[in-house]
Amino acid sequence: MKQTTKQLLIGSGAVVAGAAAVGAVSQSITGFLMKVALDRELPKVRNFGKARAQLSGITGLDSFLELRRKAGKCLKQRNCKEIIIYSYDGAKLVGHWLLHPHPKRIILAMHGWRSGWAEDFGVIADFWDSCGCSVLYAEQRGQNSSGGNCMGFGLLERFDCREWLNWICGENEESLPVYLAGVSMGAATVLMAAGSDLPGNVRGVIADCAFTSPEAIWRHVAHRNLHLSYRLRRPAVNKICKKRIRSGAGDYSTLEALKQCKVPVLFIHGTDDHFVPVEMTYENYKAYSGPKRLLIVPGADHGMSYVVDQSGYQAAMKDFWSFCEKN
Repeated sequence: MKQTTKQLLIGSGAVVAGAAAVGAVSQSITGFLMKVALDRELPKVRNFGKARAQLSGITGLDSFLELRRKAGKCLKQRNCKEIIIYSYDGAKLVGHWLLHPHPKRIILAMHGWRSGWAEDFGVIADFWDSCGCSVLYAEQRGQNSSGGNCMGFGLLERFDCREWLNWICGENEESLPVYLAGVSMGAATVLMAAGSDLPGNVRGVIADCAFTSPEAIWRHVAHRNLHLSYRLRRPAVNKICKKRIRSGAGDYSTLEALKQCKVPVLFIHGTDDHFVPVEMTYENYKAYSGPKRLLIVPGADHGMSYVVDQSGYQAAMKDFWSFCEKN
C-alpha cells in the first residue's frame, strides 16, 4: 500500500493503530471505503477534498471546480420549479423543472456521485436552453435534497429514472422527444435504465463518462488509485452491498442493459479520465448493437469533456438529436 493511501485511511480513523490482525485491518478499510461509496453521510475524514482527489486520481481541479461552482450558481438562479415525487420504494425524489417557452425536446438529466444537479449541468445549461430544451434536473437518491440513506451506483437509480419519465410523460402534452442524459454515475444510471422498457417518446440516451458496473469502477479505483487488492475485499463488498442496497456489486451492468436497449445512444468520454477509464465507454460502445454515436475528447479528465471541447460536444449533440428526431 502506498504511503498516501495509508495516510488517507489512518487520518480517517478507518485503521486503528496497534497490533491488529491483517484481516481485521483489511475489513476495517473495506467498511470505510464502502461508507464513502454508498452512505449519504460521509464517515469522518479530516479533508474529504484531498481524499476525493486520491479516490478519483484527478489533480489540478481548482479552476474546473470554480467554473462549475459559478455555472451551478447561475443555474440555481434560473426559474426552475421544484418537483417532488416518490420512487418505487417510497424514497422521496426531488427534481428541478426548467420549462422552455418554446420547447423542441425534453431532457431528463441525472448527476453523478457525491455531486449535484446544478454543479454537473450548469456549464451546459445555456446550450440546452439555446437549443429549445426543457430540462428536468433530478437529484439522485441518497444525495442532497432527495431521500434515501445511500446511493446505489445506478443499481437503484435506474428505477428512479422510470418514475421521473412517468412524471415527464404527464407533462408532455405535445409528445415532444425525450432524452435521458447523465454524467459519471448519472451516465451509468441512464444506460442501466435503458435496459428496461421506456416510454415511446424516449428517443435517445446521452452518456458522458459512464462506468460499466459498480464492481468494475470499485475494482479500478482500488487497484489504480488506492493500490489495494479488490479480489480480497470482494466478498465483504458484496455482503455490504446486499445489506445496504439489496443487490450485489456485479449483479447488473450497463453492458447487460445495452443488450436490451432499443433507442440510439451517444457515448462521450475524455481520454485523460483518471476516475472512470475511457476504456469503459469503449466497452459500452462495443456492447451496443443499435444506433450509436461516439465522441472521444482528447485531453479531457473526468466530466470535463464539455469544457475541453465545447464546440465538438455541441456539434455531436446536435447531430445526435437530428438523427434521433428524423427516425
